[in-house]
Amino acid sequence: MRFRGAGAVVAGVVLLMSGAVSTAQADDASPPQPVVPATAGLPQSGRSSGAAYAHEHPGSAPAGSNDFSCTPSPDHPEPVVLAHGTDASAYADWAALSPILAADGYCVFALNYGGAPGADSYGTEDIVASAEEFGRFVDRVRAATGADKVDAVGYSQGANVTRYYVNKLGGAPFVDHWVGLASPSYGGVMYGLVPIVQALPGGPDFARTVTSVAVSQQMQGSPFMNSLNAGGDTVPGVSYTTIGSRYDEMIQPYTNMALHGAGAVNILIQDRCPQDGTGHFQAPYDPFALDLVRAALDPDATPLARCEFVPVGAGIPQVILDSNR
Repeated sequence: MRFRGAGAVVAGVVLLMSGAVSTAQADDASPPQPVVPATAGLPQSGRSSGAAYAHEHPGSAPAGSNDFSCTPSPDHPEPVVLAHGTDASAYADWAALSPILAADGYCVFALNYGGAPGADSYGTEDIVASAEEFGRFVDRVRAATGADKVDAVGYSQGANVTRYYVNKLGGAPFVDHWVGLASPSYGGVMYGLVPIVQALPGGPDFARTVTSVAVSQQMQGSPFMNSLNAGGDTVPGVSYTTIGSRYDEMIQPYTNMALHGAGAVNILIQDRCPQDGTGHFQAPYDPFALDLVRAALDPDATPLARCEFVPVGAGIPQVILDSNR
């Protein structure tokens, strides 16, 4: 997830998850279609290098993804479909995980969703429409691979997009495992700023204007968040796993990442690896967090444990620099 002005957000200057200023999607006779990047980019091991490559090679697909001739193996019969975060792209957020999953033997697919007309990044528009895009992409993946179900992995906003598809748009019969990495399951208060803004006359509209539609929808207590979790935050037939950090820079309180319904497993990185201070920005490039995703997708696999020291706040300076490219 690339955040424009993210340094100001972390400093508390800009409200919640600072994204590109955007407007609601224009009315159109046809629904928005997912953008499917086709040119494979290089694998990356760090956010900064991934952001630089994405900037220099727009439209790249994460290595190992979007081979629609891929046949799922008996060991991994469900293709994995990846959903990126806010103001980002499939490549920017999944350049590390996608090639790892492909090497593990999965058929891997990744879309760009929620882009405003003419924008150079994605994940800024109405999350309900983005969830519909994700559903259409799942249909295409299932048709191409012959798979009855997929596994869905969402990072940050991507977790809300995929869970809305599963829980509210009838996607549950087509999803086996759902994994949310740094998932804003109940939104965030951003160091207490969100309730203040929501209490001000015109505050929610102001927040939407200075961030994006999708960002404003992910504030704790927003109509979207209330709708997503109404009637329970899980539905039968799907295995849910959230993977989060006590030090998440964007989702406070960090307990808002957890799901409470039946079938949910909630993992904190620091409970499994205390010396790993990875937060929101570092999560899709943290080896231990990625191993937790792999274990969630295949609980019978040999346990992975690349537990290493990561300082709290890792990646924030790079995010600030990358957001000003």
